[in-house]
Amino acid sequence: MLPTTDKAHIGLLGEEAAIDLLRRQGLRIVARNWRSGSYELDIVALQRGVLYFIEVKTRRAASLTSPEEALTPHKIRSLQHAARAFLAANGARYDGYDVQFDLVTVRHNDLGELQLERIEQAIELGW
Repeated sequence: MLPTTDKAHIGLLGEEAAIDLLRRQGLRIVARNWRSGSYELDIVALQRGVLYFIEVKTRRAASLTSPEEALTPHKIRSLQHAARAFLAANGARYDGYDVQFDLVTVRHNDLGELQLERIEQAIELGW
């Protein structure tokens, strides 16, 4: 489905760029935009015995809030709920894997250029 707004389009560009970055870093993408009720995981990936839950936050370079600031306590709780649901639905497949929450920030400037940064262990497990 194509995004219907400029904001949605920028978000889609950010997710695509994040997936490209993660693949270049050797991660294998196992799920994208995985949903359970109202909870969603942007990207679920694997690498060397670690199951990564990766949130992607994309902002225009001139935005008042940074991508990092968009990772609010409420959003963190939602991600933790989503990760629990993912493990409940797929747990046997990932028994023995360590779990890590990462954040990929994407800044989009007026020239259409994207600047990406992966912040590993951006969220403490807290469960």
